[in-house]
Amino acid sequence: MKEYGYIRVSTKEQNEARQFEAMKRAGIKTKQLLMDKQSGADFERPQYQKLLKKLHRGDSLFVKSIDRIGRNYTEIKEQWRMLTQEMGVDIIVLDMPLLDTRKHKDLTGTLIADIVLQLLSYVAEVERNNIKERQAEGIAVAKKQGKHLGRKPLTIPEGFEPVCQRWLKGEISQNKAAALLGVSGGTFKRWVTQSGQYPIPLRMRNGRKLKSEHFAAVYEKWKRKEIKTKDAAKVLRVSPPTFLKWAHEEDAKEIESNKKECKKNSL
Repeated sequence: MKEYGYIRVSTKEQNEARQFEAMKRAGIKTKQLLMDKQSGADFERPQYQKLLKKLHRGDSLFVKSIDRIGRNYTEIKEQWRMLTQEMGVDIIVLDMPLLDTRKHKDLTGTLIADIVLQLLSYVAEVERNNIKERQAEGIAVAKKQGKHLGRKPLTIPEGFEPVCQRWLKGEISQNKAAALLGVSGGTFKRWVTQSGQYPIPLRMRNGRKLKSEHFAAVYEKWKRKEIKTKDAAKVLRVSPPTFLKWAHEEDAKEIESNKKECKKNSL
């Protein structure tokens, strides 16, 4: 019969030191400890799954608190039932001495343990929901105050422009462009968006492609021969023939406008 300890922290940033110390005081050897660093919202945790394969009838499982095996009322009860009844494993909750299945094997002890388990499982789920609500409220307040949430975005480096031009011309892929700048593909796309050179998302109506609000700027660059037809089309996410069609329509508008202006001036 072996004794195992299971430790879980919800994120990689949380410190597991308190749980390690509790396991040490309980006499659990380091090689018998398994730890996951992810949410308890489900049981798809690699170390927990590994633990289930290690456990045999008569073994003991130590956890610091009941919510270490999950935070959902139903799932905690299900895991407890599976471990104790189906697998024949004893569970010891270090923060709650009443939840020690090695003791209280009589009917009264089992009844008390079941009541405490249900109560603590319920409290754990309520606290989880309260945390979510407080997080949502905090985020809403921060947004209202104009505070930036999450990591500070990276600024566009000096070497971005030539790499972006190579990408626009199809000389390199997005991943290659990102690698040259030492960032992820997502960061590179954000930088392209910020620079105003990103292939504009298509606007559609009845299956037809519509000119985006960026067309005029791209068209002016194309007229000044600062950008090639294929590159202008790529920026607007259309085919070169479609871009040329739009450009010719724009030319016709300008010609018509000039004619009207000349006629007006001659009167």
